Amino acid sequence: MPTNGTNRLFVVSDGYMTSPDEGDAVSTPIPPFTPVEPTYQSQPVVISEKKRNRSSLMFAGFIVTGLVAGAAGGAVGFVAARQTLPATTSVTATSVFADSPSLPANGSIADVAAAVQPAVVQLNVNGSEGEGTGSGFIISSDGYIITNNHVAGTAKEDGIDVLFADGSQAKGKLVGANAGYDLAVVKVDKTGLKTVPLGKSSTLRVGDSVIALGSPLGLQGTVTSGIVSSLNRPVTAGDESFINAIQTDAAINPGNSGGPLVNGNGAVVGVNSAIASLATGAGEAGSIGLGFSIPIDTAKRIADEIIKTGSAATPVIGVQLAMNFEGPGGKVSSVTKGGAADRAGVQVGDVISKINGQLISDGTQLIVTVRSFAPGDRVQLTIKRGDQILTLPLNLTASKS
Repeated sequence: MPTNGTNRLFVVSDGYMTSPDEGDAVSTPIPPFTPVEPTYQSQPVVISEKKRNRSSLMFAGFIVTGLVAGAAGGAVGFVAARQTLPATTSVTATSVFADSPSLPANGSIADVAAAVQPAVVQLNVNGSEGEGTGSGFIISSDGYIITNNHVAGTAKEDGIDVLFADGSQAKGKLVGANAGYDLAVVKVDKTGLKTVPLGKSSTLRVGDSVIALGSPLGLQGTVTSGIVSSLNRPVTAGDESFINAIQTDAAINPGNSGGPLVNGNGAVVGVNSAIASLATGAGEAGSIGLGFSIPIDTAKRIADEIIKTGSAATPVIGVQLAMNFEGPGGKVSSVTKGGAADRAGVQVGDVISKINGQLISDGTQLIVTVRSFAPGDRVQLTIKRGDQILTLPLNLTASKS
């Protein structure tokens, strides 16, 4: 317990944990029973990606007190860390999603769980920063699995053990990862695997029923249910990942990372990635009904690109933002010469207040909104320039890395 008797708000990556007493977390006490929700309307959720020994149940996080440290002057669409396709992995599929099955509509939670569970796996990962356990789900019968970058993105060679729902095991290989979206693809050398159908996160509404599946704390085959609590929630992971997240009150705990969030028809609508938690002492962080998932519409594009090429492009508009600007909107501190924003007529000092009519509260929300699109998409920027309100069309480009 904190010495002053107050609660502390922790946000953690739910696949790997460190203890607050190790000096990784910066904590600011908040009064007991203080509503947490307003924190996320204009400020990012921060996820720790530090890994611990697999047997440990200790998580660390960073207190949600403001923008990510070091984000000042950050670019819209940070260059994503990519892992190249290993030479030993052969990719021939043009798309791995064609063989996704269909499930009966309006099934009970038990029906959905029974149908989806065979396609949900546990990943035990030995990475460059330690060992950890996370989750994933099979998207093709020949062995492609979606998970989080913070689960598998730093895996050593032969460092991924995949545990299937039927108790069998296989070695997994990292096909590629995109840290900017906190997504990774793993491949096992097996065929005839059960897969899970992919839905459309764009059709979700607040209040829709959802079900989370995975291996929280290593407890494989765990199923929890809830609703969509909010949409388009800006979530940041470390210094790179910016997610336009689905918020849910379905219980998501350490180890659920990379597992599926499915709708009432059993189709995946999100990839579980993070939780916010009130911790009253070291190692006691857990679900309080504030979980965050990467929308499947985004995850599908990233995974498909990774499978084809070993990497995935990140859309950018070609500006630097003044991340200390208090908003509303994202203030442009510099414009990349010859970039998309430059060609569209964006100028230094402009405040981007909307993208395609969606209000932008701050620089972080601007980044995650841009990343919800794909390179080549055409968007409309609403700009405040002095007393003028301008609408500028812009074609998103891909980051160069």
